[in-house]
Amino acid sequence: MINIIEGTLYLIFSAISLVLTPIVNFIFHTIYGKGKTVPPISDDLLLESATSLARKIRHRKVRAEDVMNIFIARVKQVNPVVNAVVAERYEEALKEARSVDAILEHGNVPESFSETFKPFLGVPLSVKEAFATKDMPHTSGLLSRKDVIATYDSPCVSNLRDAGFIPFVSTNTSELCMWYESANHIYGRTKNAYNTSRIVGGSSGGEGCIISTGGSVAGVGSDIGGSIRMPAFFNGVYGHRPSKGIVCNEGQYPPATKGQIDLLSTGPMCRYSEDLAPMLKVMAGPKSKLLKLEQKVDLKSLRIFTMEDDGGSLLISNVDPELKAAQKKVAVKYLEETVGVKVTPVNIRRMKYGFDVWCAKIALAGGTTFSEFMGNEEYSVNGYMEFVKWVFNQSDHTLPAIMLSMIEKPSFLMESNNKRLMGILKKLEQDIHSLLGDNGILLYPSHPKIAPFHNQPIVMPFNFAYTAVFNALALPVTQTPLGLSKDGLPLGMQIVASLNNDHQTIAVAKELEKGAIAGWVPPAGDIKTTK
Repeated sequence: MINIIEGTLYLIFSAISLVLTPIVNFIFHTIYGKGKTVPPISDDLLLESATSLARKIRHRKVRAEDVMNIFIARVKQVNPVVNAVVAERYEEALKEARSVDAILEHGNVPESFSETFKPFLGVPLSVKEAFATKDMPHTSGLLSRKDVIATYDSPCVSNLRDAGFIPFVSTNTSELCMWYESANHIYGRTKNAYNTSRIVGGSSGGEGCIISTGGSVAGVGSDIGGSIRMPAFFNGVYGHRPSKGIVCNEGQYPPATKGQIDLLSTGPMCRYSEDLAPMLKVMAGPKSKLLKLEQKVDLKSLRIFTMEDDGGSLLISNVDPELKAAQKKVAVKYLEETVGVKVTPVNIRRMKYGFDVWCAKIALAGGTTFSEFMGNEEYSVNGYMEFVKWVFNQSDHTLPAIMLSMIEKPSFLMESNNKRLMGILKKLEQDIHSLLGDNGILLYPSHPKIAPFHNQPIVMPFNFAYTAVFNALALPVTQTPLGLSKDGLPLGMQIVASLNNDHQTIAVAKELEKGAIAGWVPPAGDIKTTK
């Protein structure tokens, strides 16, 4: 009986959505206009992967200082358009790049600077501002933290530095990293490089954006509900959410506490799939051995499944037909017809509870509340009072943050329902484990909608369920770009595997890019390089 009621309600909501979606799109299009793109890339080196740049620097095909100058110039060119970079350390980065050149030009390179120990020697790195990077702002977009400067490197940033990366910019986030549009009262709003009227996602939106423009080749993101994968999707780049417990999450604000730790992952974001595994190896340190990242994967040994939507969740948008078509093109046209791997369509019935089970897991996780983080852990913000202040333009907080603070405190009925939902999550975990085993891959939409207009997520707030469900399941996921829509906006999908099988999702992503069925497409169309 419950299934019949749910099915009927889903049909009603779908019909309403079918009518309202074009009206809502028209309203937001009227408000934000057509938008524009960033200027074309004009230097060949901006088209190289981090792995390729490191190789060229090491073999003295190009100087690290020249590479750094080229990326700095690109940031200065595009950032006035997109507002992705919020802080820089150009002089320090150039000094460090010159030191790399001096060591390489000396001839006898010390073993500590060998490719084994410094695989990314001299390569520029962008870092999400939420991560502590020594002598850089560390606010997470919270106005009361506007003067906070990091006095140390977070473990992840430290590992990347030790591997030879040179941090040179910090990038924008949503307020306290808990919304899927990157805007706050310190740095403002970040705009999509493919169309500035559209969002970049969140919370690692500045990272996804600056990487997509060619202003950075690789960066650091964090993901508690899709905060790596959504920005990677909206900006047409790669983003990997590692298996839980692999990469150290310390040194970011807000910190995950108690049970929240199981939901949060720190991972790489980049333009080219070949950088995912070596970056993840560096970020994970000794724990990378658990992921078998150097193990060769025979795609024909994998069992691949595809699911085109969540099966009909209430209050979550229907998946855009262009996204379904792009995923089908990968599954049928390439993996089946070209690679020769059978791809089986599936319908995992409990996936439609993705948003609910993620919320339940967050609610039962305990630890510091979002309202307390809004008060910089000095006091708890009253969301209702803050909303009144927001109405009169007197609040220090963004509307999404205020809304979250208003609804986060569970009632007795919600607590009872959360326990029921945890039972559903347990069954969903069993469903996924039975399906994937140790050699299964699931193809799944990264998001139901192609990059929305600014502020439009407020009228479809639960769409992040498509990524959040895998945080609740603690599984590894690679967001893979699948070209552009008819309107020139990025398409993409998620590649999911079982726990600690990150090497499998990355292997599939690499194969798709090799076959030119996936990969980054420059936002400005034609590339005006020196080639």
